[in-house]
Amino acid sequence: MWSIGKPSNGMSNSYLRDHFVGVGAKRLTAVDAESSSSNQHEVGTTRDMRRHFLGEIDRRFKTIYVWLDDDENAIVVESDSNHYDSRANQPHRRAEWRLYYPSNPVTETMSQGDSLFLAMARDESIYFVVAPPDSTSERQLSWLFGLSAEGRTFVYKQIGEDGIELGFAARFILDELGIETEPPAPEELDAIIDRFGDSFPTTKEFSQVARDSLPGIDSREDPDAAIVQWLDREEALFKRLERRFVTERLQRGFADGEDVDVDDFLRFSLSVHNRRKSRMGHSLEHHLAAVFDDYELRYVQHAITEYKNRPDFLFPSLELYREAPESGDPRLTMLGAKSTCKDRWRQVLPEAEKIPNKHLFTLEPGISEDQTDQMRAMSLQLVVPQPVISSFTAAQQEWLWNLSSFIDYVAEKSEL
Repeated sequence: MWSIGKPSNGMSNSYLRDHFVGVGAKRLTAVDAESSSSNQHEVGTTRDMRRHFLGEIDRRFKTIYVWLDDDENAIVVESDSNHYDSRANQPHRRAEWRLYYPSNPVTETMSQGDSLFLAMARDESIYFVVAPPDSTSERQLSWLFGLSAEGRTFVYKQIGEDGIELGFAARFILDELGIETEPPAPEELDAIIDRFGDSFPTTKEFSQVARDSLPGIDSREDPDAAIVQWLDREEALFKRLERRFVTERLQRGFADGEDVDVDDFLRFSLSVHNRRKSRMGHSLEHHLAAVFDDYELRYVQHAITEYKNRPDFLFPSLELYREAPESGDPRLTMLGAKSTCKDRWRQVLPEAEKIPNKHLFTLEPGISEDQTDQMRAMSLQLVVPQPVISSFTAAQQEWLWNLSSFIDYVAEKSEL
């Protein structure tokens, strides 16, 4: 994820056309998806898809199979697929073009009714992306590509020169697909991370460096834009520094005499994964705290409430929370912070029992209406940065809060 909306501070533009040529979407039928209903593993393609990217010649494609669901259990498999005319040996019959896919963990997971997005990347590899119906993942993919899987036949969209610039929400979804955009101004980023030498800084220090490297950003002018730009900058810095460490470690190799130390490689790979996973959650909290400090809001982080729960932010103090009756105190507010939420949003519900109306800040774009309806029913108000709000439906946008709205809400309570 890099820069937001329109570029600032020397950040460069990025477009969907930089990554994809075209995409088709359809609702999987039983014959498409389930081996019990068909002896084949294939889907029929349309004339538009063949004209614009698949072609009408027998061809094998490098294919990335991706399963996305709301449990955050993504499955990614790199394999191939074969586009062919199933009636090539029947010249008296009209051609019938199909994309044959091998059995793999993604295709074994998908089923009738799921959405399939078949997209060709610029390098002519194919992304075969599947998501369950009415899921957040399906909603995100539909929003990213600008089309929905509505029937048994592919609907197609060519991604041309008039494509929109990728904002924060779009890059968030690309990251889910394992697609990383190139960082802008790498020389500028390298100059910033040179101070760290051969060690990673703490997450708090890294977040501070990211903010300090953008002196023109003032959260008091626009807290929503500020937090997204800070997060973008930290992500860019982190990935540049991570690339240095990973490159150096791979160059040293994992040799153990004449053998390869597989366990050492697996430990290294796991450490890279865990560092990435933990950093985003911590950085989000650090930048939110910086915004709240700029607005001089009183709060405590990870205060221990009932049953050893630890809400990310409790306003204005733990003392007021402890003194409040079981029915609560109107001056109290709690905010959970999750970079991604999907089904994990329920984790914040029991974190402060004396505060019946909870708030959750997330960077997750395009959460499904089913999920947000459930949040509303459980008195959980979702808060997202303004640049992400466009990924939600019009009905959802009427209900969503941005960060500025949440700050105003807490500030008004402090005057009670």
